[in-house]
Amino acid sequence: MVELVLVQLIVLTERVLSLLVIVYVVLSYFVSPWNTVRRTLARIVEPMLEPLRRFIPPLGPLDLTPIVLLILISVVAQILISLVTTIF
Repeated sequence: MVELVLVQLIVLTERVLSLLVIVYVVLSYFVSPWNTVRRTLARIVEPMLEPLRRFIPPLGPLDLTPIVLLILISVVAQILISLVTTIF
């Protein structure tokens, strides 16, 4: 029972974080940086992107760190799910 709840919580967190990153990237192309929604998303997503930007330089106008972040979120979620299922 506890295992199922923890796995569901990990999956939900993974999906929410991934959705926030995707929405933030899409809004960055179409919405002003001073928009309230975009600024709120920036407060959530940018702290996760900043450390990656130190190691991954932009390729011209392309910032690949959101893609790397989405992959890392997925990998961390899978590791946590494996640990939970192993422990319980």
